[in-house]
Amino acid sequence: MDNKQYVVIGMGGFGQNIAKCLSDLGEDVLVIDIDEDRIAEISPYVTHAVQADATDEKVLNALGLRNFDVAVVTMGSNIQSSILITMLCKEMGIPFVLAKAQNDLHAKVLCKTGADKVVFPERDMGFRIAHNLVASDIIDYIELAGDLRIMEITTLETWVNKSLIELDFRKKYAVNIIAIIKDNGEMNTLPNGEDVIHKGDLLVVVGNKEAISKLEKATKKL
Repeated sequence: MDNKQYVVIGMGGFGQNIAKCLSDLGEDVLVIDIDEDRIAEISPYVTHAVQADATDEKVLNALGLRNFDVAVVTMGSNIQSSILITMLCKEMGIPFVLAKAQNDLHAKVLCKTGADKVVFPERDMGFRIAHNLVASDIIDYIELAGDLRIMEITTLETWVNKSLIELDFRKKYAVNIIAIIKDNGEMNTLPNGEDVIHKGDLLVVVGNKEAISKLEKATKKL
């Protein structure tokens, strides 16, 4: 399978992390930023790094952005630029454009402009860290589309050596266990009722916001 072509526009911390991760995964990555120092910093880690003004349509055309599969627009603090660049990327025919938003209004405009996905990295990370601080057994907490949530939680003492049938998470909390991660990193992604929970296991739980909140609160009392 051929690699997709990625362009990441804006080399702040978020943009650099995405560009490096994509490169580490073996993807072809072009990065664009108007700041020469940022381009020099990221250049060793990506396929191509270009110092340019990405709000200039002629520049984007010259760089052949219409041939790219994915664009990531990361300058959330510069709202006007991010909206313009997102619009230009879509007009050039890039199939998937992900844009970073500063606030809800910014996100709405980005969606209207054509962004296929809008993210709030700082807000999302703050949300996840807050949940971890409040309930130390919670390893991770992710919001999905609509009302769905995924939570990764350490096995509590009261769950050790009990099967999923005995624990009956679906009846007690209206959630489903979609994976069990063992101490050695082995993952059981299709757990059944007979599977037994052991000390040190991590449980990946999915449910709606209310159900996950109920389980979260219950773990504080156990």
